[in-house]
Amino acid sequence: MSAITVNAVNWTAYATYIVFALAVVLIPGPDFAVVVGNTMSGGRSRGMWSAAGVASSNAVQGIAAMLGLGALVMRAQPVFDVMRWAGAVYLMYLGLRLLRAAWRGKYELPGSVSVQHTARRGWRQGFLSNITNPKVLVFYVAVLPQFLTPGAGALPLMLFAVSHALLSLTYLLILTAVMHRVRRILARRLVRRYLDATTGIAMIGFGTRLAVERP
Repeated sequence: MSAITVNAVNWTAYATYIVFALAVVLIPGPDFAVVVGNTMSGGRSRGMWSAAGVASSNAVQGIAAMLGLGALVMRAQPVFDVMRWAGAVYLMYLGLRLLRAAWRGKYELPGSVSVQHTARRGWRQGFLSNITNPKVLVFYVAVLPQFLTPGAGALPLMLFAVSHALLSLTYLLILTAVMHRVRRILARRLVRRYLDATTGIAMIGFGTRLAVERP
């Protein structure tokens, strides 16, 4: 990092931002539900790929904010609304799939799905659930810049954005590890059906809130 970039960063504000960002990350939301659902259905590998999908989306939105594209999307109300509705529909779709799985109570045996399929499915669900959540975009475009020194430039913005993405990734990976350790107990058919139903209802709730609320 160049001296110009370092001088442009208010490190006290950065520390305050880290505490704030950590609090935001720890609040259960769509990312939490998607990672938990993937870990329970596909194990640690799928959960980790789901977390990687969320982190990839955070990186994309951080770059968009740095380039000014995020602000353009927020100003273009029709585009913003399409993204919001897409996110709501996708979360409801995932929730309904979990409810259907809970109703049927038939689960694939461990190892019956290819590693490539597991990785692709986990990453896709994590990425899409995050990239279509307009609240994430609002965070990068409207909330994050409030912690920056006026005129700080693009690189400090990227530092703050990457820090948030890494915090989110670290938390979701820890969550995946914890869920995987208790998966043997939670994977019992009755418990699994209850968890799938609970997670499915939560996803539908997040999707409904996303549809009716304006960030």
